[in-house]
Amino acid sequence: MNNQTVLVTGGTGFVGIHSILQLLQQGYIVKTTLRTLSKTQSVIDSLKETGITDLSQLSFFKTDLTSDEGWDQAVEGCDYVLHVASPFPLAEPENENDLIIPARDGSLRVLKAARDAGVKRVVLTSSFAAIGYGVDRKGHVFDENDWTDKTASIPAYIKSKTVAEEAAWQFIKDQGEGMELTVINPVGIFGPIIGGIYPASFEGVIQAILDGKITENPPFTFGVVDVRDVADIHIKAMLLPDAAGQRFLATSEGAVSFYDVVELIKKQRPESASLIADLQPTAAEAYTKMSNKKAVETFNWHPRSKEEAILASVDTRPM
Repeated sequence: MNNQTVLVTGGTGFVGIHSILQLLQQGYIVKTTLRTLSKTQSVIDSLKETGITDLSQLSFFKTDLTSDEGWDQAVEGCDYVLHVASPFPLAEPENENDLIIPARDGSLRVLKAARDAGVKRVVLTSSFAAIGYGVDRKGHVFDENDWTDKTASIPAYIKSKTVAEEAAWQFIKDQGEGMELTVINPVGIFGPIIGGIYPASFEGVIQAILDGKITENPPFTFGVVDVRDVADIHIKAMLLPDAAGQRFLATSEGAVSFYDVVELIKKQRPESASLIADLQPTAAEAYTKMSNKKAVETFNWHPRSKEEAILASVDTRPM
């Protein structure tokens, strides 16, 4: 048993549920936040599905990123906070501030509560969205030194992640009072679905492909990382002293296009491919290049392959 207490925000989220699972497996006392406590049973059922039987170390708190209510109780007594909760839109909002303001203010709300409670370190889940957009991608290898140009013409979600991360770093600099911050910037998150809790990437990529709704190969590629490795790097970032004040790009090797995902499923899971449309391949020079060298060297972090992560989503999808 581990006597340290960790708060995971957004317990019904894909990264949230996997982070809770790994923390419980490692003996931590875990708190998690939910927007409504009616979701408590779904979290419990999801964890039981993985073989977790002792939930005595897990407790639930009702909070919302748009309100101060409940956060003081949620962070009380915590050594660490994994702030993985963040709004993700199903459609582009009419007003970008409908997404940007909750993302920014929600992160600041969590940071303030954590600081006031004496939390040692907050690990914030940002995104590749805060690294690789609004800039010329040709031939460039993106890493943690890159920032999205938020003045460019970019979708509201991408801008929201950039603004929220910048605000978090500024808060730590100006008002952190010694509390540490580490940021994880994952690419597209895939991997095993537990308890029917899945990421936006599943509905937008895997399910859409399996249903035959994607009939053309759009002119972009994306990085892939397995949710198990995302949860793992959050916990590593929580503990390693040298990770304080750092950001880490979390990605497996290489990028994929929709065509690549289609061909992988057709080859490796032909029984699931009956509705899949045939797509045209992507030109090699169009692939986004990213480096996970810093995460690998800092944490001895060796993520699963993009193929394993994608197939795990296919294999565990809700039927």
